[in-house]
Amino acid sequence: MTAMTAPGDPRQWRIGLVGYGEVGRILAEDLRAAGIAHVTACDVKLGTPAERPLRDHAARHGVELIASHAALAAGADLVVSAVTASQTVPAAEACAPGARGTWFLDFNSASPGAKQRAAAAIDGAGGAYVEAAVMTSVPPYRIRVPLLLGGARAAELVPPLTALGFCAQVASDRLGVASATKMCRSVMIKGLEAMVIEAFTAARAYGVEADVLASLIETFPGIDWERQAGYFFQRVVQHGRRRAEEMREAAETVREIGLAPWSAAATAERQAWVADLVERGELAGEAGAGDDWRAYADQIHRIISKSR
Repeated sequence: MTAMTAPGDPRQWRIGLVGYGEVGRILAEDLRAAGIAHVTACDVKLGTPAERPLRDHAARHGVELIASHAALAAGADLVVSAVTASQTVPAAEACAPGARGTWFLDFNSASPGAKQRAAAAIDGAGGAYVEAAVMTSVPPYRIRVPLLLGGARAAELVPPLTALGFCAQVASDRLGVASATKMCRSVMIKGLEAMVIEAFTAARAYGVEADVLASLIETFPGIDWERQAGYFFQRVVQHGRRRAEEMREAAETVREIGLAPWSAAATAERQAWVADLVERGELAGEAGAGDDWRAYADQIHRIISKSR
């Protein structure tokens, strides 16, 4: 087992963020606000026309941007990987050449099999891989979002993560248990998002949403369906592409046990379909509809009506 080279006080650690999207930026802000002096980040958008928001954010918060994954890992005591699900293994493999003596915390929503392949790359290079299952939406909780950790060295990492401001507990010393927990939950949660978009858009088109809502409230009185529907539509419109990738990993999780992932695969397709509409400029994002599910449903109905 490789010895870690990080300083004894985690607040003196050098933290490297792989992926500088929504999650990476939130973590960067909170780590810097907590006094962590050395925070670096690497993202595939660096060097492309899409890099400007990343550079602006990094400049505001004192984060150093590094173009090379391996260089970032070599200069970090802890790497946090927060990329899109399909990049889980490639990101680990890109970091591996610089990962000797480095903790690698994998935040990504990926199947147990993908986590095991990522771990093989990091551990094989002399790093210490720990999987992290993010158990709810990050923005409300920020760095304190509940994490389930997994892997042979997960328990070692809990105290330093706690000192850094994370909220982590060990799910298992067996790699894949935490990610299976996350992925099976996603089949339900992201599936509900897809079902609400489909059912509520159709109900709105038929003019029966009031009756549908009344029936749902009677059956599930603990859920505020108006608020929940608005939240579901908004999150899919904002993050449908990322959610689609996560659901493809959820489908792979189901497939890995030999069960055909009909529901998870269909959810991935619905999430990707919404993302396509947004990227083509046909469906307005947050600035257009906010959290008004009816506005989103009406937009979707107009779009599909034109193609009929």
